[in-house]
Amino acid sequence: MLRNVRCGKTRLCYVVQSLKMSSPYFMQSSSVLTRSSSLGAGGGPAASLRSKLSSRQRDVDAVPARKVKVEEATVSEEKPSLTPSSSDGCQERLRPITEIEASSPPPPPRGRRRRQVKVEYDEDDGASRVKAEHWEPPDWTKQLGFIREMRSGRDAPVDNMGAEKCYDTQAPAHVRRFQVLVSLMLSSQTKDQVTGAAMQRLRAHGCTAENIVATDDKKLGELIYPVGFWRNKVKFLKQTSAMLVTEFGGDIPNSVEGLVRLPGVGPKMAHLAMDIAWDQVSGIGVDTHVHRISNRLGWLKKPTKNPEDTRKALEEWLPRELWSEINWLLVGFGQQVCLPVSPLCSVCLNQHSCPSAHKCSPAKRPKPGSPRSPGPSRKFKVESEPEQESDGRSKSAANQKPPD
Repeated sequence: MLRNVRCGKTRLCYVVQSLKMSSPYFMQSSSVLTRSSSLGAGGGPAASLRSKLSSRQRDVDAVPARKVKVEEATVSEEKPSLTPSSSDGCQERLRPITEIEASSPPPPPRGRRRRQVKVEYDEDDGASRVKAEHWEPPDWTKQLGFIREMRSGRDAPVDNMGAEKCYDTQAPAHVRRFQVLVSLMLSSQTKDQVTGAAMQRLRAHGCTAENIVATDDKKLGELIYPVGFWRNKVKFLKQTSAMLVTEFGGDIPNSVEGLVRLPGVGPKMAHLAMDIAWDQVSGIGVDTHVHRISNRLGWLKKPTKNPEDTRKALEEWLPRELWSEINWLLVGFGQQVCLPVSPLCSVCLNQHSCPSAHKCSPAKRPKPGSPRSPGPSRKFKVESEPEQESDGRSKSAANQKPPD
């Protein structure tokens, strides 16, 4: 009996010291437990002590494994004197528990506070990125206003003999659309004056898809001469007219994809045909004038080498409501003021904001002594273009000998 009491006393001291190190509650009440343990010599106090030990043992067992391990490992390392050294069996019962707990891996921590993560929304970042990447040339609205002012007279060749003026207004709708396409095909690398005269002859002959197919090549060449590359255009007109008769009943396609399928029709002609013939704005019609002036004014993020690249660059920033107007504005401006060779910068209202103002003209001048070289007494007129073609090709190279 006394042996059991001693063992219980030793075990009680071990438990009290263990809990005393970690629990504020037992640190406050340790004096009461120690005072009660001194009464273990009698039978009645021993029974009360055993009941208290059993209840305390249940409390200890209810503590999570991690807590018990930390407490007992701390007791075994920092307080070695608390382990009884008697041979009464208490030490053997306590040692296996400590070794098992010390050898087992620590359980995962519970109740860890989660780290707060800052949430960023892609929509805001995307909107700011698009806004930051938007580019437009400086002073372009002011420059466009000056070009409108210089074009207010509407007396350039494109205003009187362009594709919008070459079709028969009394003809049926599908014939008018066909004549618009024909005038655009003839205008490639050709002055509007030459194109307008050729269209008058074709209309007098009968400018319909069926009639063009029935006309022989020799007669058709005589009608369109002296447009640039008239031999190739005779072939393109015959092939295109045959396709339109077979597939569209003499009318023209109502889409850019359908128009560029036709022989001799490029993107510029397709977008202009959609605007003039179908009254649909599908893109900017960029010819040599629009290409040249856009690069001179700095309206492109970087210089372009061909009209198609210029069209794509302009459509990236120019408002869509200006796409239909910009072609005839710049074409007439290029025919009268911003000439291909020797532009008239001194009379241009944009001479103070244009990056290319008063600079040397492109090196595509006629050679000195050639028939097209301007003489000492020759004067430039604002409403006229130089005799050289707008793309730098000489007029004689564009117009071969007329058909016999």
